[in-house]
Amino acid sequence: MGSVAEHFISSLRNSERHSKPWRHWLLDDMYPAGMVAELEALPFAPPSGVLHEGKREINNSSRVFLTPDVQEAHASVGKLVRAMLDPRTLSAIEAECGIDLSGSLLRLEYCMDVGDFWLEPHTDIFVKTFTMLLYLSSGAGSDNCGTDVLAVEEPHGLVGEAPFGFNKGTLFIPAHDTWHGFHKRKINGVRKSIIINYVTKDWRARHELASPDPVK
Repeated sequence: MGSVAEHFISSLRNSERHSKPWRHWLLDDMYPAGMVAELEALPFAPPSGVLHEGKREINNSSRVFLTPDVQEAHASVGKLVRAMLDPRTLSAIEAECGIDLSGSLLRLEYCMDVGDFWLEPHTDIFVKTFTMLLYLSSGAGSDNCGTDVLAVEEPHGLVGEAPFGFNKGTLFIPAHDTWHGFHKRKINGVRKSIIINYVTKDWRARHELASPDPVK
């Protein structure tokens, strides 16, 4: 059996590539299923009393980041982080996506969306050099919870939804045209996902990082 990094690299190389309305990849079987099941079952409580106003940063105090302390407490988190820091993973991403990750920092956020959660149309901020979502939820009724892929032109209407499901995901390279979001819809239970970013050295919120050291 291959390593977690090798499993991810295989998923990336076999991903479904799209160029419209902007370049993005759809992935399946991203990591070993047992590890993803452990990630889904992590004992984090969904946030309560949060404001759903279309931006995650409104609720910064309740957000969960997979920091070194969390990695030490949960083996599955440590495995995921090590896989995304593995030089083989970095090389595969650079080759596939045509980017340079030199000097980047790894950031992972564990998301638990409930109720009337929604995200307004947006493009990721310029200090994010890579964005990937790993979908965790396996419960019934979670199949319509994928990220919205939006049109480049205003008013950035819905073009499609990334397929949501256990161990599926989507990735893109943030740019001026990568409009995405999450329109308000019925969420049954908890919509769990992990946002995986490589960010530049200019990232200010260092307490959010998975490692204080550049990836290469």
